[in-house]
Amino acid sequence: MTSPNELPIVVIACQVFKSLLEDLTPEGMAERFTFLDYGLHRVPEKLTWTLQDTLDEVQEPSLIILGYGLCGNGLKGIKAGNHTLLVPRTDDCIAILLGSYKRYIQEFEATPGSYYLTKGWLESGSNPYQEYQEYVEKYGQDDAAWIMDQQYQNYERLVLVAHTEEDLEKYRPQALEVAEYCQQWGMRYEEILGSDIYVRRLIEIAASPDDVDSEFLVIPPGGEIKQEMFLR
Repeated sequence: MTSPNELPIVVIACQVFKSLLEDLTPEGMAERFTFLDYGLHRVPEKLTWTLQDTLDEVQEPSLIILGYGLCGNGLKGIKAGNHTLLVPRTDDCIAILLGSYKRYIQEFEATPGSYYLTKGWLESGSNPYQEYQEYVEKYGQDDAAWIMDQQYQNYERLVLVAHTEEDLEKYRPQALEVAEYCQQWGMRYEEILGSDIYVRRLIEIAASPDDVDSEFLVIPPGGEIKQEMFLR
């Protein structure tokens, strides 16, 4: 069996990590990059089969970097086939964007009721204000308001996470629009500048899989991603 160190490297990731992965991956290291639509995380089952189809299209046995967290069990059941998979061991993209699972837990412990916005989620229309508008079209204002109350009444803050000051400025107007809507539940608005440390480490491990640590999962050929692998 070919050692993971000798396999060609392929990147399949969420669009939210496109600039990070393209900028940080050394030139010539990856055979190809494929970035999938932000909106797939809204329907985990669709994320699962889209990701599996994309992975299965890679003909040559490869080390495939999956730029995703578990994402609402969207990665559950993904089969490696002939490939070796390298996966961040996180629940979703927030820990990756913040730079570490530890920082994610620190934020969670400080304010458990936090709703995070990213440029990907804003661009895909995945936020409370957009959800409300969609529910109004389907169910009318009264039922839409009731559904939103059930989902968001226990949240305390809305947090925009970005990697650069430029992105904070670019997406702030959209985030503030969502924040204004969420004031009905008393959510306060905050901004956090994330870190690229997690993505840098992901790339380092892809280059040297033997150095893998507990922050990542390596799924061997014939293996399958299981939910319990992400439990800590």
